[in-house]
Amino acid sequence: MSWQAYVDTNLLGSGQITQAGIYGAQGGQWAASNGFQVTPTELQAIQQGFSDSSNLQANGVRINNVKYMFLRSDDRSIYGKKGNDGVVIVKTVQAILVGVYDDKVTPGNATKVVEGLADYLISVNYVSASICPNVE
Repeated sequence: MSWQAYVDTNLLGSGQITQAGIYGAQGGQWAASNGFQVTPTELQAIQQGFSDSSNLQANGVRINNVKYMFLRSDDRSIYGKKGNDGVVIVKTVQAILVGVYDDKVTPGNATKVVEGLADYLISVNYVSASICPNVE
């Protein structure tokens, strides 16, 4: 399965995620939904946020040029909210999964989808950029 298929089928296809992308932990977009992009600056802030969330706490989580209020993070996941919309960001060894949800979805359902895909990718060793020929 291609990285784009994971975005289209597993994330967007769940009905719980409205926009999504998969990015390399060292940078570069592997796949994304139509019109969705995490800029290099946004991705860098996310990467740093996994080990030190102080910048995200102070400035919020920016995804696709939208600022979300920082809710919480740990070494694997970052969560943000804007009104009734939100973002779930989950890190595997070499990939970062980003899922945005709207007010029709409960945050727990969106979290299950994004974290579930991350768990699956880890379980089948799909965490290496070497399996994706179009990774930058």
